[in-house]
Amino acid sequence: MMKKSAQPSERIVAIVGRPNVGKSALFNRLVRRRLAIVHSEEGVTRDRLMASVEWLGQRFEVVDTGGLALMDRAQSSDEIVRATTEQVHAAIADAAVVIQVVDITGGCQPMDVEVARLLRKSGRPVVVAANKADTPDWDDKTGDFARLGYPVRPIAAIHNRGIEGLLEAVLPHLPPPADDPDHPRLKVAVVGRPNVGKSSYINRLTGSDRVIVTDVPGTTRDRISVPFSLKAADGAVRHYTLVDTAGMRKQFRVRDSVEKFSFFRAEQTIAEADIVVVLMDAAAGPGKQEKKILALARERQKACVLLINKWDLARGTGVKEADYEASLRKELFFLSDIPVVFVSALSGHHIRRSFEIIDAVAARLMTVIPTGVLNRVLHDAFQKTQPPFSGRRQLKFYYATQTGQNPPRITLFVNEPRLNNPTYQAYLTTRLRDAFDLAGVPLILRYRSSHGQRRPDGP
Repeated sequence: MMKKSAQPSERIVAIVGRPNVGKSALFNRLVRRRLAIVHSEEGVTRDRLMASVEWLGQRFEVVDTGGLALMDRAQSSDEIVRATTEQVHAAIADAAVVIQVVDITGGCQPMDVEVARLLRKSGRPVVVAANKADTPDWDDKTGDFARLGYPVRPIAAIHNRGIEGLLEAVLPHLPPPADDPDHPRLKVAVVGRPNVGKSSYINRLTGSDRVIVTDVPGTTRDRISVPFSLKAADGAVRHYTLVDTAGMRKQFRVRDSVEKFSFFRAEQTIAEADIVVVLMDAAAGPGKQEKKILALARERQKACVLLINKWDLARGTGVKEADYEASLRKELFFLSDIPVVFVSALSGHHIRRSFEIIDAVAARLMTVIPTGVLNRVLHDAFQKTQPPFSGRRQLKFYYATQTGQNPPRITLFVNEPRLNNPTYQAYLTTRLRDAFDLAGVPLILRYRSSHGQRRPDGP
């Protein structure tokens, strides 16, 4: 039974309802992005999805939830259903106002009444969104939902109909905005194969059961965004968004359409992230999937940290961190600069340390290299290792300057950019990374001719 809780100060709108009434479609419409997976299969949404919305100058958070299964959670035999229901209850407790989504085409169903009864116990203001009212002809059908005891607004989330009227009914129930400015957040993607402990890691780090954790592979399907703040050693507060992703399986093992969409979402999350945190099972070691994920992160020029999870179990076998890491780096030779941290999401071992490392990598993304020092390091590198030749022509370096951050970008002025090659590119990158402590951070080198002809990214 849900207890009435204190009114929250956060500007959060929770979207709830029985399965397959269009909650995720409404969520996507409000945030103006296709963040939640929309599918005819019941139970696609399981965790809480959160995203920011700005409308008429007002900013607030919207939370999508799984289909509410009204059962005795303690007696449910379905672990995922039980956990999903708990996430819905938590979302309601955190919300300032709730949107109950119903399907106008099917009329008011007994489960709609039960959901409304549950919401009444929470004490939260509620607005009913009668979804799938594609044309004005449906608007007269809203009377059937009067028995729910809340104001009803006809909408069609897919067709963007009635959304403004819905928001006009919702926003008066939100608390005043906080005085503090909106802090920029670094996006941290947590990726890995299924059941490696991604959700457990995020829950341990944030100190809450924010993401559903079960032994069932593929429990997480959507991208789950979790705001997170950390007070660093220097006293400054850093703000992040942790993104839990679906486990990345081998393509030939991705069977159903929902799982395939989740896989592509995970790839998209890597592309959009500032930092990619790859979790690996200590007992399993690096397989093809881990190598693929790490290579994808490097290909997309993302900062990266590798976490070896379930180390509490590995330590019981007598293996030492130094020996394990040496073997690991030998196998992952193409990513020798990536920081490695041994953790246990279950016991909490090195969880705090792992994020201190992530925080350090985040700081490196914003590195500013003095021009004079940069040029001294590069001149020294060119003198110690002979630049490449092509025929009688040799690559000559004149001058360099930093031209961007996140990640650091450096432009080198040379005689002929075409004379560079991948081997020498890797050499220069390593020298710069060592000189300026850029472990785990991609370094983009661009080349321009001294005559003004610019070379594209890379060698």
